[in-house]
Amino acid sequence: MAFDADLSAVRSRPHAVLWDMDGTLCDTEPFWIESEFELARRLGKEWTQEDALSLVGNDLLNSGEYIRRRWELDLTPRQVVDMLHDEVVDRVLSHDIPWRPGALDLLEELNEAGVPCALVTMSWELFAHPIIERLPRGRFDAIITGDKVARGKPFPDPYLDGAAALGVDAAHCVAIEDSNTGASSAEAAGCVVLTVPSHVAIAPGPRRITRPSLAGVGLADLADLFAQVES
Repeated sequence: MAFDADLSAVRSRPHAVLWDMDGTLCDTEPFWIESEFELARRLGKEWTQEDALSLVGNDLLNSGEYIRRRWELDLTPRQVVDMLHDEVVDRVLSHDIPWRPGALDLLEELNEAGVPCALVTMSWELFAHPIIERLPRGRFDAIITGDKVARGKPFPDPYLDGAAALGVDAAHCVAIEDSNTGASSAEAAGCVVLTVPSHVAIAPGPRRITRPSLAGVGLADLADLFAQVES
């Protein structure tokens, strides 16, 4: 009977977990916001906290287009993103990474249990890899960055690509997100979405369950959430 129960638990748990990065795995959103304000100062442009929060979770080229229009710059969205990236990467390399509560514990537990994990971030490879290289523990089996997808969040492509890289169906995955844009992307891909708000409030959704933090969240909790949404 114990064997049957264990087998049932394995079958009901998610086949993989797909992680957002900024604000979910680590609290790097302040690095982006500080960089936006610094870039605005250097260019003599206006920028507000409302502007900054409106970009949380966005595809970077969409953010670049927003900034270009907001500041009436004679630049392409890509050029705006390149300038912003320079600012943000400098901050990452000169500061400790602020890992989110419970994130490393959960990642490590999933690794030990053999549950594949992918990082699905709209940050570009230039920014994401210096962070992943500094993981003190835990690992990702695949990394999907914003510069490697056909369409960024809120389209489903990033999470579909993350699931495909792990060889699983997105409908059998739990995605962990901290933004509406990211949650919409994961939901559109068919994932069950665990939302953990950080800097912005997250709207409810049919495949979303919210927790205040990842602290204390383990594989058994993800399996329960997965079963709760799928039932």
